[in-house]
Amino acid sequence: MSTPDLTPRPEQTPKRQRRRIMPMVVLALVVVAGGVVITQALSTAVDYYCNVDEVGERSGCDTGRRLRIQGTVGEGTVVVATGATLFDIRFNGASVKVEYAGEPGGIFKECLPVVVHGVFDESSGMFLGDRVEVKHSEDYVAVNDDRLEEAEADSAACDSSA
Repeated sequence: MSTPDLTPRPEQTPKRQRRRIMPMVVLALVVVAGGVVITQALSTAVDYYCNVDEVGERSGCDTGRRLRIQGTVGEGTVVVATGATLFDIRFNGASVKVEYAGEPGGIFKECLPVVVHGVFDESSGMFLGDRVEVKHSEDYVAVNDDRLEEAEADSAACDSSA
């Protein structure tokens, strides 16, 4: 009869423990990646709404962030160039030069109130717009009748200065 081998065997990690670690690592990576994506989405989704005269003056209307700027298209300032439309928007004595990628279309024209979405180009100081909203719908008229009267007064003043 032979004697049994009683030397200690090297310790091995049980398979169950290995199986539990891998899903935890994957879950942690998914949570971190999800947090990064949500943080980026929320920071780029916030566009501060500012009048032209509030840019650089009011909190949230800083030139280093994405903005929606409201004003009236300046008379004689609309220039359609290759692939872009250049114009000024004015409000309360202040003015901002805008470069819009493309043609705004619709009823866009001089002396109309608009809201332009975009960012400032630090090198040129120009506002680079990627969306233009023209105030014109019947819903806007019904809800903002007093504002429409102000806009029409601005428009009339713009037309009479020609």
